[in-house]
Amino acid sequence: MDASSALLMTLGAAALLISWILLLIVSWKDDYAWGLVSLLLPPAGYTYGLFRLDKAGQSVLLAVLGWALVYLGW
Repeated sequence: MDASSALLMTLGAAALLISWILLLIVSWKDDYAWGLVSLLLPPAGYTYGLFRLDKAGQSVLLAVLGWALVYLGW
């Protein structure tokens, strides 16, 4: 693995972590149960984010960007 690949994967992982934290904040403000589900089952939390793009659109977009960076670094 060269340096550019490692950088892309690190930035992608950081973007995914930040998007998950943003999703936790948004889902907890909307409903306590969705916040708990997002904490314990992150894929289900992103499903919530897809259905509530008006509130969680930024976190979903950041997650897509993070996965794209991870894919490019692979």
